[in-house]
Amino acid sequence: MPNNNNGPKMNMPRFNMNWIYAIAILALGLLWFSSGGPQNSSIASKATYSNFKTMVGKGYASKIVVNKNQNTLRMYVKPEHIRDVFHQSAQQTGNEPYLEVEIGSSDQVEEFVNAAREAKTFTGDYSYENRRESEMFNMILYNILPFALIIGLYFLFIRRMGGGGMGAGGGVFSVGKSKAKMYEKGGDLGITFKDVAGQAGAKQEIQEIVDFLKNPQKYTELGGKIPKGALLVGPPGTGKTLLAKAVAGEAGVPFFSMSGSDFVEMFVGVGASRVRDLFAQAKTKSPCIIFIDEIDAVGRARSKNPAMGGNDERENTLNALLTEMDGFGTNSGVIILAATNRADMLDSALLRAGRFDRQIHVDLPDLNERKEVFMVHLKPIKIDDTVDIDFLARQTPGFSGADIANVCNEAALIAARHNSEKVGKQDFLDAVDRIIGGLEKKTKVMTQAEKRSIAIHEAGHATISWFTEFANPLVKVSIVPRGQALGAAWYLPEERVLQTKEAMLDEMCSLLGGRAAEELFIGSISTGAMNDLERTTKQAYGMIAFAGMSDKLPNVCYYNNAEYQFQKPYSETTAKIMDDEVLRMINEQYERAKSILKEHAEGHAQLAQLLIDREVIFAEDVERIFGKRPWISRAEELLEAQMRADAERMAEERAKELEAEAKEAEAKEKEEEV
Repeated sequence: MPNNNNGPKMNMPRFNMNWIYAIAILALGLLWFSSGGPQNSSIASKATYSNFKTMVGKGYASKIVVNKNQNTLRMYVKPEHIRDVFHQSAQQTGNEPYLEVEIGSSDQVEEFVNAAREAKTFTGDYSYENRRESEMFNMILYNILPFALIIGLYFLFIRRMGGGGMGAGGGVFSVGKSKAKMYEKGGDLGITFKDVAGQAGAKQEIQEIVDFLKNPQKYTELGGKIPKGALLVGPPGTGKTLLAKAVAGEAGVPFFSMSGSDFVEMFVGVGASRVRDLFAQAKTKSPCIIFIDEIDAVGRARSKNPAMGGNDERENTLNALLTEMDGFGTNSGVIILAATNRADMLDSALLRAGRFDRQIHVDLPDLNERKEVFMVHLKPIKIDDTVDIDFLARQTPGFSGADIANVCNEAALIAARHNSEKVGKQDFLDAVDRIIGGLEKKTKVMTQAEKRSIAIHEAGHATISWFTEFANPLVKVSIVPRGQALGAAWYLPEERVLQTKEAMLDEMCSLLGGRAAEELFIGSISTGAMNDLERTTKQAYGMIAFAGMSDKLPNVCYYNNAEYQFQKPYSETTAKIMDDEVLRMINEQYERAKSILKEHAEGHAQLAQLLIDREVIFAEDVERIFGKRPWISRAEELLEAQMRADAERMAEERAKELEAEAKEAEAKEKEEEV
């Protein structure tokens, strides 16, 4: 059975290193006592039989012990004669040092001892002992017990490394077992489609899988077959894993969850074994759902050239997965969901119909979906009346659901840092700035000349964006250092489905406005425009090489996504033409930016001085200097119309929800009366 949290919990003792210490101390104690206890602290010395007779004659012996089996005896020396025999003090030799003497016959020794007693040179005890049994025990203790102890510790560690504590199936023999977590009922996760904000298209596509699991006869009676698998594809943080949990919660069937990296192991054949074990468990629980997160870890395209060093173990795991998903065996009632943000790297055999029949794209949320995501994440946060969800949604273009959750959490932390009782609009704006630009560096020391250079640079961006038609509307400009940037301009991007050549050229001109302002109004250029130049160059190459927007290379796309192909899909002559076209396009926009700045030089100077004085300025300040933006009306009208339509739609949906709740309450009242 899989290791899940739903089974009975056993109070197994936890492993502790103190056990090892206790075992070692116990073994040492046994060795100490078995060797005669404190006697081990006394020294022993060998002597001849004639020396033994001489010392007994001098009265040095305190007692004599004869061992008949070994034909030896031990003569213990009196304390007052220790120095005479061993030439050491009693502290060095111990309390009862003795001489060990080999004898020929115990009868002869007994006669000698009797004679010594008559002569009164020996008055101590004379006894016999049989040390064979004790020495046998000592041999076992010295020779066998250490090896047994080492072997026991070895198996203990191996068991723990291989999953010890998992019951009878644990240990090294469980390495090929699946590591999937099983939820007997998906509803135990407590997540449904109501918890997934936005992603209406993805939820609509995946709803059919839920309907099949709830009512399979509806589809099978008509001869239809449910898709065997669905692949959730999208950027990180868009809610792919959350959507899979919601599917399990809605369907109410067993749900197996694991990561693609759980199949990968250092042992040969483990990945394929875990795949087979996972599907074997799933078949016993069908109908059920298997969810594999980050499947690109195991489903990456197989190498076409074995000499390139392809990982055979990973490919064997992929082959096992392909066979289990659609091979000779049947997986009736087992639906596979998988998630990845790198679908282009997956093997083509994995994406074919019959395995992953559907690719559900989970894209970044648009304006309406961002509002829904904000409404979900703002529920546990105490906000004041200044917070406008529509405004926040417009301020976060390109943010994923995870980014929006981070914004809400960061705003709450900022408000708590300021000892506020509620989270306000400014806290959210600071949180957005913190996430986009980085932490504000108030302690960074800049000279007055550097500050003026940064102000002129940022004012150049703002001026160009204000007087180009398709540039994004300006929100604010700052010369406060954040992260790696010394200054920044915030814009409100219009979410266009298609990008025109004119809009991309306006954006390039706006990016080059900072470098152009430095050259015109300072007389020298700096490294502050490196990021602007990088973005401009990438965009120019994209327009020419991929989008076919060049005059000399029109309507041609040189994009090549073939894996393991290391050559360019164009000749060196074409590459030279591309380089020339990129240089020409960038220089044209640079000259255009300088001409706009020359035309509005006075306003640019006022804007730069305002930045030096206040460090942060907003669109209202720019409008006060330059007047209303000539082309903003059309964009604003479209945006306002969209916002009004969204507000009306949400109001209608809310009214329907209230009406349904009222009807449900009325029905409950009638039922209670009955």
